[in-house]
Amino acid sequence: MAASRYRRFLRLCEEWPVENSKQQRDLGSVLRQRVAQAFREGENTPISDPEACDQMYESLVRIHTNFYKNKYPRLKDTTFTGVTVDDCRRILATDILKQMEDMKKGTWKRLREKFSAKKPEEDSK
Repeated sequence: MAASRYRRFLRLCEEWPVENSKQQRDLGSVLRQRVAQAFREGENTPISDPEACDQMYESLVRIHTNFYKNKYPRLKDTTFTGVTVDDCRRILATDILKQMEDMKKGTWKRLREKFSAKKPEEDSK
């Protein structure tokens, strides 16, 4: 029975898209890592709680298939602020978040990092 569960999770991992704009924060890549950890021995991995495993799988399938988005359709594709889904994706991209972090730094800190021979992590020690 563990073999069929493993195959179902693998199939789900194959179908789940990976967003390259969210490096190390993408749900698809986290799912792949967790499945690899949970099924270290592949099809021969013993499952201590099969009910919880099945429940987890069903929950992930509902997320992947947009079950609740389809069940409860929205009237508009924007938030109360007027931001669209595409705008949210662009804002949450790793490159934009790094730029925002750089903007939060003060002028003195940016200049010090730019002209310092040491890395900023070494400086804070």
